Amino acid sequence: MPLLKVLILAIVQGLAELLPVSSSAHVVVAEKLMGLDPSAPAMTLLLVMLHTGTMFAVIVYFWSQWKRSYFVSANTFNRFAIRAIWATLLTAVIGYPLQKIIAKLAFPGAPKAQIEDLFGRLDLVAAALFVVGLLILWAGLKERNAVAKTTEAYDRSLTRTGENVTFGQAGWIGAVQGLSLPFRGFSRSGSTISAGLLVGATRERAERFSFALAVILTPAVVGRELLRLLKASHEATASGASLDLHNSIAFSLIGMVLSFFAGLAGLRWLSSWLESGKWYLFGIYCLVASGVVFYLHHIGY
Repeated sequence: MPLLKVLILAIVQGLAELLPVSSSAHVVVAEKLMGLDPSAPAMTLLLVMLHTGTMFAVIVYFWSQWKRSYFVSANTFNRFAIRAIWATLLTAVIGYPLQKIIAKLAFPGAPKAQIEDLFGRLDLVAAALFVVGLLILWAGLKERNAVAKTTEAYDRSLTRTGENVTFGQAGWIGAVQGLSLPFRGFSRSGSTISAGLLVGATRERAERFSFALAVILTPAVVGRELLRLLKASHEATASGASLDLHNSIAFSLIGMVLSFFAGLAGLRWLSSWLESGKWYLFGIYCLVASGVVFYLHHIGY
């Protein structure tokens, strides 16, 4: 793959990953427009390595906030850890079986059906963008229209949970994160932060907790895609074909570094929009993007 294409995908991923507009949808569309196959093992590995770059951007950007919110005492950390484990468990319990079910329904009778084989379907990406756009719009308008009432609720919640989301809020965020896993276009950050807002979390808590979950989830996803690429490499070798494993890994590492810097820029933008009460505008963006992606599908991409 030409390095220029890796650079373009890294910038797209880094800027969009930490905004609630589905970086995966943007990367898939960019890959399609550049003539790449989003479902190929090398491309899905590149995508998760781009996610890894933005994961490090999340750690750098949120570290001071996490220290104040989650690491000020052993009790505070334990409360956060319990919520994070609970949310991640729900993500796994919902997301993993859902991926298997969707793959089996999409490819009936196929012995090696994988959810990644659907990642290049722009019609599915458009539908996912539309649904998450409605969710973000709903959460943003609800929060915008009930500032005084929710401020009182947040103040009461603050005495119970400190800087943590509640146990129930963590459960909803983790469950929605599980629903987002099989679908390119169903923004993980957009859906989880919106879920937090809808169940009464403050914007700041929902944002912090959502990105903390991303840091926990990303290594598992990277491991899965590495195994998938290694398996594809072995199968290619056995059939007499070739798959340049070293090149794929090298380009993925370069993309990871580039997406790290683009991710820092995206995070600053996201936080400023959250603080200014413009969350609902991301929902409008996703709805418009859904129409554009469906049009691209209609004309043959």
